[in-house]
Order: sequence, then structure tokens, then C-alpha cells
Amino acid sequence: MTYVISDACINCGTCLPECPVQAISQGDTQHEIDANTCIDCGTCAGVCPVQAISQG
Repeated sequence: MTYVISDACINCGTCLPECPVQAISQGDTQHEIDANTCIDCGTCAGVCPVQAISQG
């Protein structure tokens, strides 16, 4: 199951450089994870300061 970013995202960008497959991008109002690219490693969730990333 891939990871998703909730509305709690504060657009800090901490997760962007942590993704080993560059599945995270800046959306209109928050960051987004491409489910087709995500490899379910969880690295992004571990660095999110507001726990906005979880398994979807």
C-alpha cells in the first residue's frame, strides 16, 4: 500500500529530498505522492514534522 499525504501537510518540503524514487511533488495546496511511483518505503513519513504522511 502506497503512502499518501493528508490535508495536515504544511508544505515544508522536508519529505521531498528523502524520497529515493522522487515520487513526491508540490501540488496546488500541498505536496502529493504519485502512487504509481511510490515504493512503500516509508522514509517520507518518518521525516514529516506534522505526521501528515501515512499509508493509504
